[in-house]
Amino acid sequence: MGGHSHWAGIKHKKAITDAKKGKVFTKIIKEIAMAAKIGGGKPDENPRLRKAMEDARNANMPVDNVKRAIMRGTGQLPGMTYEEIMYEGYGPGGIAVLVEVTTDNRNRVFSEIRKIFEVSGGNLGSTGCVAWMFEPKGYISVKKSDAKEDELMTLALDIGAEDFKSPPDSDEYEIITSPADFESVKKQLEDRKIKVVLAELTMLAKNEVLVGEDKAQQVVNLMNNLEDHDDVQKVHSNFNIPDAILAKLE
Repeated sequence: MGGHSHWAGIKHKKAITDAKKGKVFTKIIKEIAMAAKIGGGKPDENPRLRKAMEDARNANMPVDNVKRAIMRGTGQLPGMTYEEIMYEGYGPGGIAVLVEVTTDNRNRVFSEIRKIFEVSGGNLGSTGCVAWMFEPKGYISVKKSDAKEDELMTLALDIGAEDFKSPPDSDEYEIITSPADFESVKKQLEDRKIKVVLAELTMLAKNEVLVGEDKAQQVVNLMNNLEDHDDVQKVHSNFNIPDAILAKLE
């Protein structure tokens, strides 16, 4: 499977256990605060904040936590000052990796992310070394069992999607949009009672790197270790691990 759809699927299918819930809340709170800091505290006027609040609802985060995070972001409550950083690097087998970080300590997180790359058989690169291999897109997935391919493809393209894919090794259709059209396309699908499995703004790889059995476990370990870091918001990569190899890892 390709880097984005494969990894998004793995993450989505993982149940949020009680042990992990605190980590999930921490990441969402940081995103809410950063979204409010950049775009203001009114979700109607701030698409990024609206999406973060939706993620909070899906994770069953208490409303008071959301309100406090917004107020910290807008400066109405005292709190830590976060900044966003994008790290770029290479993983096992030469895969490209983008790491989105929200942190209150730039020096600490740099050394920690660098160590994760090194321990997992990769290395942190300089700014711009792999970013050119990705492009910002909206990504929406729908279960194949919930819609007919021809009808969904026609609808998706009619309402503003850029591309529609039906990967043979997946049980989900993939709808790709421009970042600007993401919210509109998602809303129009939901208005038509089409159940959206996953919807996010992401960085999609322009080309993929095939990963063999010798490097697959290292790649999965690198992605897991990065995702588990409290300051990491999103990880993007261009790896492609065949299903047969992935099944052996599971």
